[in-house]
Parts: sequence; structure tokens; C-alpha cells
Amino acid sequence: MKILVTGAAGFIGYHTSKRLMDDGHEVIGYDIVDDYYDVNLKLARLKMLQDYDKFSFLKKNINDKEAVDAMFKTHEPQRVIHLAAQAGVRHSIDHPHMFIKDNVEGFLHMLECCRHFKTEHLVYASTSSVYGLNENFPFKESDNVDHPVSFYGATKKANELMAHTYSHLFNLPTTGLRFFTVYGPWGRPDMALFLFTSAIAEKRPLDVYNYGKMARDFTYIDDIVEGLVRVLMKAPESDPAWTSADPNPASSSAPYRVYNIGSTLCVDLLDFIREIEKNLGMKGELNMMPMQLGDVVKSLADTSLLVKDFGYQPKYSVEYGIKKFVDWYVDYYNVKRPG
Repeated sequence: MKILVTGAAGFIGYHTSKRLMDDGHEVIGYDIVDDYYDVNLKLARLKMLQDYDKFSFLKKNINDKEAVDAMFKTHEPQRVIHLAAQAGVRHSIDHPHMFIKDNVEGFLHMLECCRHFKTEHLVYASTSSVYGLNENFPFKESDNVDHPVSFYGATKKANELMAHTYSHLFNLPTTGLRFFTVYGPWGRPDMALFLFTSAIAEKRPLDVYNYGKMARDFTYIDDIVEGLVRVLMKAPESDPAWTSADPNPASSSAPYRVYNIGSTLCVDLLDFIREIEKNLGMKGELNMMPMQLGDVVKSLADTSLLVKDFGYQPKYSVEYGIKKFVDWYVDYYNVKRPG
């Protein structure tokens, strides 16, 4: 199968592209390779993907309509995994216009091309950030998501609404996956695990927000990729149980679905940091800070829909995942552990 992966040089995009090619599929990678974080990390991921004969790459922006159109005309992907986006809760507060261009306009270009080129299935990245002020734990797809607390979360909710419109109007099969705090080797430098590990390794104070009173559903990258691939291979159909009198937000009379994808385990932030310290063999200096704008105290996924429809079961513990990340970090950055 020929599959387009946007954001292929990114963290999730790299791991997903590699898995798809290991499974025998052809991957068209699409990524602008911007400098939001260390470009060398993106180029290193890209270099490993380019070792595959089944990989082709275009260095283009998703908000460039002509480039997206030309790519679809040339390559005619059968299915699409759309991961390219501006990421980061805090980044969205300072750069909202950038998030509109990439996350909203860019997604529109993808929807239009999938519509006109009869794409079999569009799977796109949403986020747990859409839950915003919701405090019903664990988060369920049936929960109200009308009160996001970050502009990033708002753009991703917009993606879900846009996808439903195209599924309804043009019978385009779309599935949104709400990712919960993804981590693992080759991760993003702006994410908690990377930030904490680098601060401890470099003997810098690490900022801990809300005075450490936070918890997250940390989801290991291999569990995310497993769910992504399973979902991609099974396009949604109209839900016969759906009714406008009692509408289910996770499905539709159109070929549309939204799923949580997480570990279903809630880990306290301070326990997370202690596990990093254990694997590095170093103690961190914690700089306790108040809550940041746009952040939430806790996240936890209910993945029962994903289990029901795809047999999805996360396998990896946070202890395993942190060890794999720290081992990668130590090797990649040539960190000397004590002793």
C-alpha cells in the first residue's frame, strides 16, 4: 500500500513511517523540517528513513496548497496519516497565527486533496488537549470538549469538526486520534521527558510546574504506533447506532470516528522525574514553579472504544519507556553516567 505520512521527520512521524515500511508498505514522507526545535534531530531521523528503498521524501510545507496538490497528483497515496502540525501548548500562546496557518489551513489542504483524489482513509493527529477544563477522569470521547484552555487544543478541536464536515459532505473516511503525552527514543526536545533528562544530565535546575502536583497519561511511542497502524488499516463506516436525537461525539452517520489513544495509567510527575534520575544515576535540582497558562493538572485516557474496535492494548510500562529513552539520550548525546 502507498501511504502518505505528513510530519515524517517528526517524532511520531519517524516511528510510524519506519513501522509501515517494516510492514512492507511504501511511504511518501512530507515535512518542512522547520527549526521549532533542533533541526539536526529531525535530519537524523530522516536519514534513517531514507535508508529504505520504499521511502520517498518531499521537503514542503503543508500550508502550501500548490505543493500539497502537486504531491497528491504525482504520488496518488491510497491512505494518509496526517501528523504535520505546529505542536506545543505554550508555543501556541505566543504564536497563534502560526497555528492557524499550519494546523487549520494546512489541514484544510489535506482534506481537499483527500476528497478530490478519493483517499481511502485519512487518519489525523488530535490531542488530549481538546479536553481542556474537563475534570471527569478518565477522559472519554463522549465528554464535552467545548472548553479548551490552549490555542493548540482549540486548533485540534477545529480539525475534528472539519473532518466530520468532509466525512458528511463527501463520504471521506476520517479518523482522529487524541494522543496522550507521547514519549520515547527520538522524542521532541520540548516535551517533559526530554526537558527533565537534559536538565538533570547537564546539572541544570529543572522547572517543575504546579509545584509538582501534576499527573499525566504518558504513552510510549510503540503503543502509539501500534494503534495508529491498526486504525489506518480499517476505514470507518457509518455508525448504524448513531442518532441525531442523542448524538455520539465519537462517531456519526458519516464515515467518521474519534478515539483516545493512551496508556490508561496516570503517573505523578514527581514519580516520573524520580524514574529519570534512577536511570541516569543522577539527582535533579527541582525548581518548583506555579501552574503555567494553558496547562492542565491531570490527564488520563479511557481507551475502551479503541479496545472494542481494534483490540488495542498498550503494552509498555513507564519504567520500560523511560529506560529506553534515557539509554537513547545517553548514547545520542554522549552523556557520561556517574561511575
